[in-house]
Amino acid sequence: MTEAGLKTAIQQELKGLSAEFDTFDYTNAINAAKRDTGWATYGTDFRETWMLQRIKRHLFSYLQTETAADFKYKTIHLDQPFKNYSKLIKDMDEAFKEVMEEEPHQFADVSAFEMFGTQVDSGFATAPQTGRDITYDEDQRIIITPNEDS
Repeated sequence: MTEAGLKTAIQQELKGLSAEFDTFDYTNAINAAKRDTGWATYGTDFRETWMLQRIKRHLFSYLQTETAADFKYKTIHLDQPFKNYSKLIKDMDEAFKEVMEEEPHQFADVSAFEMFGTQVDSGFATAPQTGRDITYDEDQRIIITPNEDS
């Protein structure tokens, strides 16, 4: 999904609220979501889902900031929208934190096998038939496990 696709998807998901934002708000929210996730590309369904969630979170925070300036003393205009946006942002941040803990490999750009301890063999080797030491031959490779084939 491209940035234009993200903008379109967000506008469709936000429905009536999308009129509250300018074009630069969407660009800023996408850039903030990229900084949150650390992803330059987001081609998988998992990444697209969480990019959209983080973009919405930042857009809601923009609304919250704008709402904070609209406080009116007599009518207590700020109370309900500000609390709603605060709760929504808090819930979205908690969900993001949970998914980061549950799926750390998605955010680290590593495969699951790369997240755990590694065993590096000693590298000492002998030829099977002759018993000659082949440790320092050029084609002798050290076995590192786990790897993508194990």
